[in-house]
Amino acid sequence: MEKISEVNIKDIARFAGVGVSTVSRVINNHPDVNKETKERVMAVIEKHHYVPNNSARNLKRNQSNTIGVLIKGITNPFFSRMIKVIEKEITRRKYSMILHQVESDADEIDSAIELSMEKKLKGIIFLGGCFNHSQQKLAAIKIPFVLTTITSLDDSVDKTVFSSISIDDFAEAYKAVDYICKAGHREIAIISAAPDDQSIGWLRLEGYKKALEDNGIPVEAQKIVSTGEFSLQCGYDSINKLLSQTRFTCVFCISDMLAMGAAKALLDSGKKIPDDVSVVGFDGLEMARFYSPSITTIYQPDEAMALDSVKTLMDVLENEGVHRHVKFDATLIEGESFRPLNGERSDNALLP
Repeated sequence: MEKISEVNIKDIARFAGVGVSTVSRVINNHPDVNKETKERVMAVIEKHHYVPNNSARNLKRNQSNTIGVLIKGITNPFFSRMIKVIEKEITRRKYSMILHQVESDADEIDSAIELSMEKKLKGIIFLGGCFNHSQQKLAAIKIPFVLTTITSLDDSVDKTVFSSISIDDFAEAYKAVDYICKAGHREIAIISAAPDDQSIGWLRLEGYKKALEDNGIPVEAQKIVSTGEFSLQCGYDSINKLLSQTRFTCVFCISDMLAMGAAKALLDSGKKIPDDVSVVGFDGLEMARFYSPSITTIYQPDEAMALDSVKTLMDVLENEGVHRHVKFDATLIEGESFRPLNGERSDNALLP
């Protein structure tokens, strides 16, 4: 794909060999532009991914009332309920929704630009993915967008050009591991994301490391296993690797899917949960409550986050609201997969 560049209406006119007024008439679908000229201008617009900054007004005739939901990690059950809530709320507000899967090795921004041009989207909600994109890259999206469950990790990015709805992944991972430490565990392993992860996996790993440090526990490389996907199989395989290289009394998994896969591997190896090894997950999946043993986990308020994502986007679209960044609190929920070694239970935990 051609490198994204910033162009304005004068550039489009120059590239197409026409006047600015002609470009304006093409954008607004005026009938007094001949077919050949219109096609030439539209080809230049598409080539340079140009959408006017005031697109919500000037492209009204060309745009549909459609919101794009771009999801990276569509097999992750954590997103299933969020998608249902988002679609219901979008429909209630008299819009339609397009769900678009972004492959794990694809660029979210490129996918968003292509989809917004093809479907004339009004706005975009991103679910999941890696968001360490530059200011120039984000600015290439000319319609309002919301990052949901994620936010930009680049402090130099202008946060006024987009919204984000998430939890504080670093702080919530810290909360989980600090809870494990305070319960008497000293040998704590983690199943984390790939080493090159630049999103929530990295934040949760950093929260784990900081909690160990603050509790006077050294971070040991052999107790950290990285995996490419948040899947049951990856959790299963990761535990077998941990069992072969280190000793641990608790494993913290950065997703419930990893935790359930890890628990299965521990049971298959002859370990008892939580008598021999405790397991703590992250996300608060419904299926984790019904797993045996039920998983102690960090619960994300998925429904509230989904609703707020739509509300935030609509405020920008319909009420000329400003972009905002909201962090929800998550909740530690104790299940049957965790055993304190000091005989105490945390007063901060919400018992199921």
